[in-house]
Amino acid sequence: MNYIGNGFSIRKLVHADFELISLYEKENSQHLQPWEPLRERRYFTTESAKVRVDQQVASMHAGDSIFFLILEPTSGEVLGRCNYTNILRGVFQACNLGFSLAERAQGQGLMKKSLQVTNSYCFKQLNLHRIMANHLPRNLRSERLLESLGFEKEGYARAYLKIAGVWEDHTLRSLLNPYDASQS
Repeated sequence: MNYIGNGFSIRKLVHADFELISLYEKENSQHLQPWEPLRERRYFTTESAKVRVDQQVASMHAGDSIFFLILEPTSGEVLGRCNYTNILRGVFQACNLGFSLAERAQGQGLMKKSLQVTNSYCFKQLNLHRIMANHLPRNLRSERLLESLGFEKEGYARAYLKIAGVWEDHTLRSLLNPYDASQS
C-alpha cells in the first residue's frame, strides 16, 4: 500500500528503512519516553534499528504484523508510524494497534488521517474483524484520537504493560470492521 495525502504519505516498512527509523527514534526519544518501555542506550543505535526492522519485515512476510511509516512526502522524513501486530486469524480475525508521532508533527490531525487510511486497509484488504488499541488512562491525546476514530471502550486492565519502567494500567478499546456485512 502506498498512500499520498495532503502533506504526508503512508507506505509499508521495508528493510532499507532502518536508518530512517533510527533517526526518528533518536530525535523523538524524550518525547516518546513516557509512553514506551524503558530503552537502553544501545536501542538507539543504527545497528539495533536494523535488527528490529529486519524482524518486523519478516513478521510482515509471515502475515503476523503490518508496519506502516507516515512520511513527509518531499524529504521522506518519518513523521510517525503505526503498527498492526499479533494478527490472529481463524475465528478471531483481530490485531493490536500501536502508533507514535514525531513531536514536531503533533496537533495537526496527522495521526487521525493516517489511521483512517491504515485501519481501512486492515479491514478491507486483510479482512480483519477487530482492531484492538490500548492506552494509558492519563494519555488523553490517545484517548481522544481513538474515540474520534470510533474505538469503543471495552475494559480496564490493571498493571497491563511495563511502561517507562513501571507496570501501568491501560484502557482497552476496539474497533470492529464497519465493512463486514455479516456483523450483527
